[in-house]
Amino acid sequence: MVIAVAAGKGGTGKTLVAVNLALALHRAGLETALTDADVEEPNGHLFVKPAISEREDVTISIPRIDEELCDRCGECSSFCAYGALATTPARVLLFDELCHGCGGCTMICPLKAISEEERVIGTIERGRTPEGMGFTHGVLEIGEPKASPIIAAMKERLDPGVVNVVDCGPGTGCAAMTTVQGSDVCLMVTEPTPFGLHDLLMAVKMAEELGVPSLVVANKDIPGDTEVKRFCAEHGLEIALSIPFSMETARLTSSGINLVDTGEEWQRTFYSLYERITPMVGRGSV
Repeated sequence: MVIAVAAGKGGTGKTLVAVNLALALHRAGLETALTDADVEEPNGHLFVKPAISEREDVTISIPRIDEELCDRCGECSSFCAYGALATTPARVLLFDELCHGCGGCTMICPLKAISEEERVIGTIERGRTPEGMGFTHGVLEIGEPKASPIIAAMKERLDPGVVNVVDCGPGTGCAAMTTVQGSDVCLMVTEPTPFGLHDLLMAVKMAEELGVPSLVVANKDIPGDTEVKRFCAEHGLEIALSIPFSMETARLTSSGINLVDTGEEWQRTFYSLYERITPMVGRGSV
């Protein structure tokens, strides 16, 4: 099972939910792995303190032009949808940072003047927490613009025999979509603010387009009627968990202390969240 934990924006408590859910399941005896797919700014390790035992580079294939063979016909630059190649009368210019590594230019070159070389864009690190839970996170190289190849590589390595809790990057861009796509269910973490509601709407649409069923977690929740609660009611979205606004919760989180470490009540709460997730598995179209 793959449970993606997403949010339309940063700062809503996505990592708080992912970490505490994973720990609650592991401590309840379920084989669980936590994957931090927020590769631009991973921070799940700060809360579960894994011992990293494996590191693996992630690369993409970058074209290289043989100027002796190239006749500047322009087929490669016309084909490239990302503007990574530009043909001039004197040479073909390459913009590595724009290349998505699709290999199309190499395939289409009529003179076979393009070869490929691997370029490292990030690293995948794996290990286990002190209590034995599996942990993986990706780290994007500084200055690299493309997170999706690292996320895709991490998803290929998920163990299908365990419960995988995957912490997505914020937003609804390519990185978040790559993470959510193919998941069994998506937890949408939001907060009762205008920004929270706006970005929840975009995140829900993203999950719908990807065919992944979703539930909502209302973090920093306040008593009474809110726009988020009205939105969920109008769109048939279940608020599976409400985490009340609390200065104590903020203090614990900022100190690196997990809610499930503070007592049995939070352990039961996050396990109950899992029990509300499982009936939704298999309802997606992907």
